[in-house]
Amino acid sequence: MKLYYSPGACSLAPHIALHEAGLEFEPVLASTKTHRLEDGTDYYTINPRGYVPLLELDDGERLTEAAVILQYIADLAPDAQLAPPAGTMARWRLQEWLNFISSEVHKGFGPLFNPAMPDEAKKVLTDKLLGRLQWVDDQLAGRDWLLGERFSVADIYLYTVCNWAPRLGLDLSRFSNLAAHSARVGARPAVRHAREHEGLA
Repeated sequence: MKLYYSPGACSLAPHIALHEAGLEFEPVLASTKTHRLEDGTDYYTINPRGYVPLLELDDGERLTEAAVILQYIADLAPDAQLAPPAGTMARWRLQEWLNFISSEVHKGFGPLFNPAMPDEAKKVLTDKLLGRLQWVDDQLAGRDWLLGERFSVADIYLYTVCNWAPRLGLDLSRFSNLAAHSARVGARPAVRHAREHEGLA
């Protein structure tokens, strides 16, 4: 398998998951600024949408979208227990979290990176994002992981996107449960390994 990634982007989540799962893969750097690989290949010829992550399977099939790739990785290595079994209520809860993180948190951060975004609009969007994170913080009260006692790919995804806050000047320290969650995820060997590979350590 090949994972097309860009340092610190949402592709860090499947990068971590692959290490957690103990799966062999080739990381391929795909710049989100130049949209070129290190050998000069136009990344748009691989992913016409131009963004990461993209997971290329051994048979040539390609998967995009972080939430989908994370579940695929988890299902490839069931012994790693990164996702509950398909068809169970716990799996639906995982999908509930992955969709919430994708649509309400990940996409909440996105516009804030746009330098052309007017300050008034940024404030509105920031307030909305902080409201979503307050809800997540409330859900984490009294539990280590989003699914309770079970660490999952949803925790990896949440950790990845919340790590963008310092780059935007957002102080999330008010969310004590979320901060503790990020610290727990960040201490995992697979996370440290992926971060070191991407030059984020």
